[in-house]
Amino acid sequence: MGTTRGTIRAISVSEEKGTQKVNVPEAELRADFGLVGDAHAGKWHRQVSLLAAESIEKMIAKGVQVSPGNFAENITTEGIDLLSLSLGSRLRLGGSVELEVTQFGKECHSRCEIFEQAGDCIMPREGIFAKVTAPGRIHVGDAIERIDD
Repeated sequence: MGTTRGTIRAISVSEEKGTQKVNVPEAELRADFGLVGDAHAGKWHRQVSLLAAESIEKMIAKGVQVSPGNFAENITTEGIDLLSLSLGSRLRLGGSVELEVTQFGKECHSRCEIFEQAGDCIMPREGIFAKVTAPGRIHVGDAIERIDD
C-alpha cells in the first residue's frame, strides 16, 4: 500500500465551469456539497477533485508549463499516494474535514490545452473525486491522511 499521509499543497476554485481555477490559501467545505465558491460543488458524487503534485511534476518533466490548479483539481496533494486508495476510502484533511473517494479519473470530452501542448493529460488517469462527509475549513499546508486503515 502507498503512503497514507501527506499535505495539501494547493487549493483551487473557479466560480464557473470551464474557467481556469484560482489558487486560494484556504477554503470551506460543506458536507454533501463540496468547496464553497467552486462551480463543481453540489449534491453529486464529484464534489471535490484531487490530484497529486507528483502527477503534475510528470507533466512538467515532459516540458509542459503547468502548476497546481491547472488540471482543474480542487486540492493538490503532496506525499500521499492517491492511486493506492480505493472507492470508499476515507480521507481527513486538516482537523475536521472528511472525504470519501467516489471516482477515479474521468472521461475528457474535449482535448484540453494541456493535451494540445503535450499530447497527454494526467487528470483522466490520476485524478480522483470525492464527496464531503464531514465539513470544515482547510488551509494550504494542512495534513491529509487516510483514516480507514
